[in-house]
Parts: sequence; structure tokens; C-alpha cells
Amino acid sequence: MVSVLHPLDKCVIYGYMDYQMTGEQADLYEQLARIGKVVVHPKRIELLDLLCQSERSVDALAAATDLKMTTVSAHLQVMRQARLVETRREANHVFYKAAGEEVCRFVAALGDLARARLAEVKQILSEIGTQADTSERISREELLSRVRTGDVVVLDVRPAEEYEAGHVPGAVSLPLEHLEARLNEFDPEVEIVAYCRGPLCLLAPQAVATLREHGRKARCLEDGMPEWRQANLPVAVGSEVSRSRWPDLK
Repeated sequence: MVSVLHPLDKCVIYGYMDYQMTGEQADLYEQLARIGKVVVHPKRIELLDLLCQSERSVDALAAATDLKMTTVSAHLQVMRQARLVETRREANHVFYKAAGEEVCRFVAALGDLARARLAEVKQILSEIGTQADTSERISREELLSRVRTGDVVVLDVRPAEEYEAGHVPGAVSLPLEHLEARLNEFDPEVEIVAYCRGPLCLLAPQAVATLREHGRKARCLEDGMPEWRQANLPVAVGSEVSRSRWPDLK
């Protein structure tokens, strides 16, 4: 016997199914909101940005962000609950790091979105003395080519611990605060390319401004170390200046 549903019955059943799907969709968005709870606070974004450079202890993060350790710990717990950071224990110390490259891609995409959609971001960057957003920049491809020919000096102006965690092969570690004291080490005829944490980081633009003020040829890399990693380009670790072979450009 074939049962034929009355049109009203169909509405009730299909409406119930739609409701069930809506409920499941709401649960999904609730999970997405766990990540939203992280990026709703500017200091949490800053902490994520730092952890995409290198793993750090709570006290190191507190020093880097001018926050109390208890405040940093509270932020890290929210980030950990969202599965955006992971921990590693060494003796009595706990070190935090970004949970994966997808986390760092998310942070980079957030910056790209802000630069594309928020006029205030561009205004802030343009008003800074170094004009970070308008500084002439060199692409990764051009840098690779120039390093192969040996006619460029690459400077990593991030803190030393970030350099040791991973840097462009052949780059020299020179944190920004030490740059002026070592200006005489650079040949005025050789171009210098500085890089830091990414397009919104001001360390490299500030370094370039200082170098140009003292008559050196200098440019910024188009982005920073996280984007370099995400492009699957070679990365050196440790404090030694690597002379690793550079890949041929396609």
C-alpha cells in the first residue's frame, strides 16, 4: 500500500528537517566563534603573531607585549581552548607555539583583510614615520635571484630568538636596536634587503629608513618569515649564517 502524504504533512516534516539542519548549522558557527573569541582582543592577535615567529615561554611573551604574566596566561588559555596554540614542557618551563601553519596563515589572512578593507589601517601605516605600507618592497622571487648572484645582503631584523627559530638562508641576524651601531659594516654600493614578521610589522621598514638615512641602498622584503615558510621556501635554523643552496626559480 502506497502512502501519500498530505501537502500539510509534507510542510511539517520538511520544516522539521530544515529546523534540524539549522540547529546543526548553528552548532557549527558556535565552533567557529571559538576562534572569533581569540581575535576579538588585539593582544591575543599580537601573541599569535609572536608565536608564529617562534615558540616562547609565558615570561618571554609578557616581556614582548608589556603585559603581566597572569594576563598573558589568561589570554593563552583562551587561545589554547580554541586549539590555536600548543605547549611543550621543558623541566619547569612551559613553552607555547602556534598549533600549525594554518594558524599562521589565518593570522596573515587577517592582516591582508584588514589592509584591504580598513582604511584606518592604511592611514596608520602611512602616518608612521617609516611609511611602512608604502616602502618599496622586493618580491621573494627577486630576492632568491639576487642572493644567487651574491649582490645583496639580507638582514633579519627580528629579535635573535626568532632568527634562531627559522630564517632566510644566508640572512644575517641584526636586531633593529643594534643596527645603527653596525652601519659601517655595510658597503654603500651593495643593496640591503631587510625582513621581519610580515607586512604589518614595522621592524624592517624602520631598518630600511635608518639605512637610507645613512646613505645605504635598502629595501624591504614584500612580506615576512611566516609567508616565506608558507611558500615552502628554504628555511635555516640556529644562530649560524647558512649558505644553503637556493632553489632554481621556475
